Amino acid sequence: MSQQHRPGPPYAPTTASVGGLPSNIPDVVVSAVFLALYVGFAVANMAIFQINNRRGHKFIPSVALFGFCMARIMTLTLRIVWANRQTNVSLAIAANIFVNAGILIVYVLNLIFAQRILRAKQPSLGWHTSLRVLYRVLYVGIAGALVMVITALVISVYSLDQYTLQACRDVQLTSGTYLLIITTLPLFMIAAAYFLPRSPAQESFGEGSMKTKTIALLVVTCLCVMNSGFRAGTAWSPPRPSNDPAWYHGKAPFYVFNFALEIIILSIYTGIRIDKRFHIPNGSSQPGHYSQRIESSNGSVRESTAEKEGGSEDATSDNV
Repeated sequence: MSQQHRPGPPYAPTTASVGGLPSNIPDVVVSAVFLALYVGFAVANMAIFQINNRRGHKFIPSVALFGFCMARIMTLTLRIVWANRQTNVSLAIAANIFVNAGILIVYVLNLIFAQRILRAKQPSLGWHTSLRVLYRVLYVGIAGALVMVITALVISVYSLDQYTLQACRDVQLTSGTYLLIITTLPLFMIAAAYFLPRSPAQESFGEGSMKTKTIALLVVTCLCVMNSGFRAGTAWSPPRPSNDPAWYHGKAPFYVFNFALEIIILSIYTGIRIDKRFHIPNGSSQPGHYSQRIESSNGSVRESTAEKEGGSEDATSDNV
């Protein structure tokens, strides 16, 4: 069928995509299993947040993980529905948008946790104003990349113009490459934290050793690099017709490099209790706040050596 006589808009893509067209077997079954796992992690993280919140310990990343799970529940629900309405192009668009959007929450959490480790190990660098500005730029860039990917995806199914389609592909490649770079940044920040000369003013935060925090973050970051690298690699590969897909367009790579890796990430972050390990005192805004050597502007970080030494358990329960 020629481009001009394809039914639409929206127009069904003529090139192969990762995961292909979903079907009842195996997609509905596999999606249902992953959906149940995400529901479990959503309940666990919201329960952790509510319990901590009642104790006066508000740890927002737990809500972020809950939001990530909810996004994935929607993703898998749409894929199950799509499997039963395979000709519905609008449904396919919605499903693909959610596939691309959810994991960005974990990318941001990795950046936040890496920043906390850097601030604890290298306070002068971690708290530097230029790094704060860089983080704001990165966050804006992540939001911009998401918007560009969604916009390009929608435009590409409503146009047959080759110039427009190529422009949409270029936007998607640029956004995917940017997000791949973002996923690697925590590795460089951890390297700076440990390989730069030891700071005499280094601090600690949360429960557990810094080594455990670092290992957990390194593992999750590497999993995110695999996830983002697979997306970028398949995007940069030459387009193939839908009736002649490559191995990486199969269903197994789709579920393994997306949902299986994400379940491992959720297992690590929920299992090690990031709400305790990565918690910092409220109002922390400069060197000394993590270890409570100085008082913050809102008074939530206290300076009391006797209190820290004599009532460390009470202080920990208040701030974790």
